[in-house]
Amino acid sequence: MHVLRALAENPYPGAHVTLVSPFARLMYSGMVPGFVAGHYELNDCVIPLTPLAARAHVKFIEGAAVAIDAAARRVMLADGQALHYDALSLDTGPVMDRDAIPGAREHALFVRPIEQFTRLWEAVLQLAEQRPLSVVVVGAGAAGVELAMALQFRFGERARVSLVTGGPPPLPSHPAGAQARALRALKRCGVTLLEDACSEITASHVVLARGMRLACDAPVLAIGASAPTWLAGSGLALDDQGFVATGATLQSTSHPEVFAAGDVAARSDAPRPNSGVYAVRAGPPLALNLRRFIGGGALEPYQPQAHALNLLACGERRAIASYADWSVGGRWVWWWKDRIDRAFIAMYR
Repeated sequence: MHVLRALAENPYPGAHVTLVSPFARLMYSGMVPGFVAGHYELNDCVIPLTPLAARAHVKFIEGAAVAIDAAARRVMLADGQALHYDALSLDTGPVMDRDAIPGAREHALFVRPIEQFTRLWEAVLQLAEQRPLSVVVVGAGAAGVELAMALQFRFGERARVSLVTGGPPPLPSHPAGAQARALRALKRCGVTLLEDACSEITASHVVLARGMRLACDAPVLAIGASAPTWLAGSGLALDDQGFVATGATLQSTSHPEVFAAGDVAARSDAPRPNSGVYAVRAGPPLALNLRRFIGGGALEPYQPQAHALNLLACGERRAIASYADWSVGGRWVWWWKDRIDRAFIAMYR
């Protein structure tokens, strides 16, 4: 998004720029829990790509990349097109391993890609209108915790929501204060917390590692991000998890004409968690170094922040903020988060 905005303000002279995205609009992940809870309409949370690409003088192709041939400098799309590049910027966002849990591919509702999740969300709402639901959210991270509370708030007595953490307590990467606040928020919302792993998903149940079977009408998977499988044969240097290995200038460690940022990339020199707060901060240095690479200028190293501000929605109009070892919660934090999220959307519209 930031690269497109920078291009709209100052186009690359003499360059032909193409944007490839499988969706014509971007769903802002920070507002998805608020959308599920009913605080936002869908249009409040999306950024249309077509007008932004037009302002940036960028050709927009609504399609999905399925392979990269780094040696030939070529990107293959799902419809058979092959696009040559002199410079390539990858920021494809997180994906989820649909085979990480047996039965998940056939029966679960995956949070990622978010655009697909929001399309299927309407079917869950319609089902809740017909009868009471048993909903199980799988995932101990921020996405799982936020969605469990959002779902319980939205459905109230029409549903029973459980959160299966995979074993550890919720928010294992957050400070202890934020974890304690989240536990109190989950209890206040009425979410059933199960610190166990999900071993199987069937058409009617979620099976836990310790043998418990939970009746489930809608299993929601908010597990960790995985690397796109099509990177494996690209020829690009990848880390142990399959993400594009990059250095301080956000260039591939094996192919300097390839840049990567956000959830598709892994900094070999400064590892950071896969998180939207780090991805957003990488936008300005990515735009700068792409411009300098194309113009033949010297690239600048980017040092990501050591800590990031995390804002966690709590179903109702309350939120938790955490930074390093500090945390705070309340209705005013929701107001603060709402202002930040709406400003982000407005910046790109």
